[in-house]
Amino acid sequence: MAVKRSSRMKPPELLSVNLAVTDLGAAVAMYPLSVAAAWNHHWLGGDASCLYYALAGFFFGIASIMNLTIMAIVRLIVSLNLQSPNQKISWRKVKILCLWIWLYGLIWALFPILGWGRYGPEPFGLSCSLAWGLMKDEGFTFVVTLFCFNLVLPSLLILCCYFGIAIKLFFTYKRSINNTHRVPNNVKLHRRLLVIAVLISFGFIVCWTPYATVSLWSILGDSSTIPPEVSLLPCMFAKSSTVYNPLIYYIFSKSFRREVKQLGSWCLSFSPCHVSNTLNDNTIDMSHAGGKTNVEVLSTLQ
Repeated sequence: MAVKRSSRMKPPELLSVNLAVTDLGAAVAMYPLSVAAAWNHHWLGGDASCLYYALAGFFFGIASIMNLTIMAIVRLIVSLNLQSPNQKISWRKVKILCLWIWLYGLIWALFPILGWGRYGPEPFGLSCSLAWGLMKDEGFTFVVTLFCFNLVLPSLLILCCYFGIAIKLFFTYKRSINNTHRVPNNVKLHRRLLVIAVLISFGFIVCWTPYATVSLWSILGDSSTIPPEVSLLPCMFAKSSTVYNPLIYYIFSKSFRREVKQLGSWCLSFSPCHVSNTLNDNTIDMSHAGGKTNVEVLSTLQ
């Protein structure tokens, strides 16, 4: 969809595309292994696949939360200049921000491999992540830094940015109503984008908070008091964050909903039944000559 409407895209929309890439990357890189492990009731591939799975999950997770944080900051900048005709966010700046997001996620994902932190299997044995229970001593500084810079601080920034955007849109709305007695289209657009962005950010934080809570308890308390069945639920809940983003866009974005329907129609046009019917229709050539209608069946096997 992004390729189809690339000529009409605005620079901030590239961050939404980047977020979709992180969700798709996590699904492609991780879900096949976890499904195979669940099917066989134990982890497959040994330490190598466990390290790959944990690194991929950590990498895409950090990239997602940073992408949401940058989106909130960029939307705040755009909202503060809502009435300005000048373009405040350029393509070059957004591309640099996207590159920074991926590099930031990669650096954090490499820290456990370099010795700061540690990867390992989850207690229930069907996936791998940071080995929270093994980092009480040497990995404690890593965990504290991780939670401060990749959960607490981003969450506060997202909350402050969207609160500022809501205040700005409220006063813009009041001023427009008092002056023209109607709501400008750009205010309606930004209000709808605000709802989408807030729901996505709120959903990500809600999905990852139970997992973060259980992980912190594994560090600060006794991890043996947490049954494997209980630790499984927050992990599954956190990984579901890649699913709801398309649903939110489909519900609240008319253009996205229209593009999805067009894509569905395009895919159906290439289905075997549709192709078969099209070929059958094309084998009949109707020609009118001398007042008679001749039907000529052309062989499709030639």
